[in-house]
Amino acid sequence: MKRVRITLRPTGAYAPPIYELLAGDADYLEQTHIVNWNVATPPTTFLLWLRGDYRRFGDVLETHETVHDYEILPLSARECHCFFQGEVATAARALFKNFTQGSLMTVPPIECNDDGSNTFTLIGSDTDIQAAVDGVPDGVSVTVDAVGGAGVAPERVLDRLAPRQREAIKIALERGYYDAPRRATIDEIAEELECATATAAEHLQKGESVVIAALFDG
Repeated sequence: MKRVRITLRPTGAYAPPIYELLAGDADYLEQTHIVNWNVATPPTTFLLWLRGDYRRFGDVLETHETVHDYEILPLSARECHCFFQGEVATAARALFKNFTQGSLMTVPPIECNDDGSNTFTLIGSDTDIQAAVDGVPDGVSVTVDAVGGAGVAPERVLDRLAPRQREAIKIALERGYYDAPRRATIDEIAEELECATATAAEHLQKGESVVIAALFDG
């Protein structure tokens, strides 16, 4: 059996509106994970873990036309589990199912990144993993981030960062953003990332949140 760490970036019909909120469009959510899911038959059901102003997300679910049912289960003032059930396009459901064929198992959680991508661990035979990667449709980019390892969860803090968070922090380190005194500004980081200043600041803030939270794991 092989363990791989994969990042997908769905677009169009492969990225339902609710997913887009989880993966960057809702700036009030700092981190979002898909903890579990059932895409076998419509309607599709998800269990999410959210960090941020999750009550605003609940307000969206209350009125969203694709949502059949939902429940917010608070864990703290800034964290919750969220169950919801709703309609998901056939293309998006097929994308999920692609990673459940044969010997394959997707290890929760699926981490929704703020650049629209998602990252997860996949376990299975070499043949089935290769078939799943090859089976990703043209409308979805796929990257194999890591292969192998002793466990099934990310072993390094670096592996917990979304690709753009990792890139932003790497550039910030190289440019001296974290030096005292600072040798770079957020505007300079944004210029190298080729994005807006607010976007660069968001990548750094969310990435730093992951790193700090990892220091206290366990």
